[in-house]
Amino acid sequence: MAAKKPSKRPSKKLATTTGTHAFGRPRRNQKSLAFTGPPSKPGGAFQPLPKPTGKPPFRLDLRDVLPPDLYAAIAKAQHLGFHVAGDLGGINFAVPQERVAQGLEEDFVANPSDLAVNPAFLYVLGDCVYFNGQVSEYYAQYYQPYEHYLGPIFAVPGNHDGDPVAPEKSLDGFVRNFCAAKPGTKTPESQDSPRTAMTQPNVYWTLLTPVVSIIGLYSNVPEHGVLHPDQLAWLEGELKSLPASLPLLITLHHPPYSADDHHGGSKPMHDALDGAFAKVGRWPDMVLAGHVHDYQRFTRRLASNNRQIPCLVAGAGGYHNLHAVAKVNGAKPTPPVTMPVSGDTVTLESYVDDRHGFLRLDAGPGAIAGKYYTVPRPQESWSQPPKLADSFRLDTRTHRLA
Repeated sequence: MAAKKPSKRPSKKLATTTGTHAFGRPRRNQKSLAFTGPPSKPGGAFQPLPKPTGKPPFRLDLRDVLPPDLYAAIAKAQHLGFHVAGDLGGINFAVPQERVAQGLEEDFVANPSDLAVNPAFLYVLGDCVYFNGQVSEYYAQYYQPYEHYLGPIFAVPGNHDGDPVAPEKSLDGFVRNFCAAKPGTKTPESQDSPRTAMTQPNVYWTLLTPVVSIIGLYSNVPEHGVLHPDQLAWLEGELKSLPASLPLLITLHHPPYSADDHHGGSKPMHDALDGAFAKVGRWPDMVLAGHVHDYQRFTRRLASNNRQIPCLVAGAGGYHNLHAVAKVNGAKPTPPVTMPVSGDTVTLESYVDDRHGFLRLDAGPGAIAGKYYTVPRPQESWSQPPKLADSFRLDTRTHRLA
């Protein structure tokens, strides 16, 4: 199915209105849902960060985005479900992105008795728009594919979002569409989509929810990522001050670990994150990344206390070119595969490198459950539903995987 062409040319002028957040619209044959609302060079140069649109410590509270009844249901049930995917942009060939978007839509339950059953949002792990985050590509690669996704969409930028093409500056498009100063801002590039720009306060930021805290980092443009000292100092401050009673998730674009044959894991990200965790004395419950166009689930076991940390790559969200897991002695590895990393052990538990897909996380009292779904290939029937490819459960009290 070909992507719908833009109905008009976006204006370069930023249209600003003040109001409430708006998300996707139901399809004509879709039952009413409870949750509704009003080419880059790899290894490019480090790019200076744009000016924040919010105030330190750069936090966005989920209660300021969701409809009040949905937020109240999540807080009462202490259950938060949400989608995660990275590397979305369907440039050149949009069908894989459209198939993932269809799978995300189908994960909503019509007229649920409990509002907290449905996913509350989609969280994007970077590379929202290929190849250079251009404003002109936001309709075709962002607003149009998720026109019928009924929740808000949050994101951290990826290297393709931040590697600019003149006359645009780094992350111009991302800031316009994810970091608006006021809710209800409608950008010209959104065209006929009802979705308004998100109000993240900065390109690195924290999402506050009543169930988990999510720290989002911007690992910039260079191939293995770079975290500026100012961002690292901010990260340390968040690790110290975010409530210890809630599980903590870290998101970024460049993955600390990957077994693929294209990018591989990032030692700079591993070292930078470990330095902050060790300095503050607080470790996350989970690390989520994109950049590599496949799905991989690792378990890191800390030698100091045997804590288990799921480290996931979920970068098969729509860009057509998938990345294969590297062969060992001429054959694909059969999980589990364990390797030592800085005194700890990191085990590849599961992977999918031949299909696109998305991750769903459900956080509740004492546990976070994860399910990874694959979607049909472009040549397969559109009527096929997503298929469960992997699942796991983390006990957030004992920090052990079931």
